[in-house]
Amino acid sequence: MLVSPLAVGAAATDTTRSGREGWGPLPRRPRPGRTSPLLTIRAPISRRSRLTLAVLSLALPFLAWVVLVASGVVPSRFLPSPGAVLAAGIGMAESGELFADLWATVQRVLFGFGLAVAVSVPIGIVMGTFRAGQALFEPLISVLRYLPASAFIPLLVIWMGLGEPSKIALLFIGTVFFNTLMVSDVVRGVPRPLIDVSYTLGARRGEVLRKVIVPHSLPGIVDAVRVNAAAAWNFVVVAELVNSTEGLGYRIVRSQRFLQTDKIFAVLIVIGLCGVLIDVVLRLLRNKVGRWTG
Repeated sequence: MLVSPLAVGAAATDTTRSGREGWGPLPRRPRPGRTSPLLTIRAPISRRSRLTLAVLSLALPFLAWVVLVASGVVPSRFLPSPGAVLAAGIGMAESGELFADLWATVQRVLFGFGLAVAVSVPIGIVMGTFRAGQALFEPLISVLRYLPASAFIPLLVIWMGLGEPSKIALLFIGTVFFNTLMVSDVVRGVPRPLIDVSYTLGARRGEVLRKVIVPHSLPGIVDAVRVNAAAAWNFVVVAELVNSTEGLGYRIVRSQRFLQTDKIFAVLIVIGLCGVLIDVVLRLLRNKVGRWTG
């Protein structure tokens, strides 16, 4: 193939101007063939493929569980069969202890994590909106978030006793700092041109905060709450390990004392189902308040 001297000279000039004098020509690569959407980066997949993958994500661990039990590799005393776990869950439900423990745990999550959300969201909005708010709150929160919440248990017992206040306080301490920083990051991500346009159109500071920053950040705030809700369930089980008379964490400890692994598995499945339900509800809420993000 003949190449015009003018084209060669222009290419050399462009290469010199861009500072790539030592670069060689790009290698010739074959055209990539068609790949499956499953292996394509961020490519949409069909509803059937999504459903199939979702079923596999649950079926494969369950199948491994059944195989381990049937093969006898792990004694049934340590790894009960799915049937034994189901029977234990039905037995606890019929006796009423499962629902009583579940309600006690849900109440603690609602109070403890609800209080954390009520405190962290306003502070996070202030930190993400005003540099002064960030300078005031972020140093202290950045230090406190590295302190393990479980390390506060002895102090909380001394300060508040062994009742409900210490358990709710542990939930609050374990989630409030992370939720605050995540909310502030979401608010800080509001595009600056959007704020400038609002001021140009005559909006005042309070109006920009109420009508631009908060609505734009609301889907991300719900996502932050959804992520930290899982942490709240982790901390509530830890809180119920300390001198509790009811709750899912208490039921796990009690079952462990008598080596009732079938009941432990049943309680763990109940906790997982509750978490999935909360996650689905918050996803629906996020989609409803953030339709424009789709």
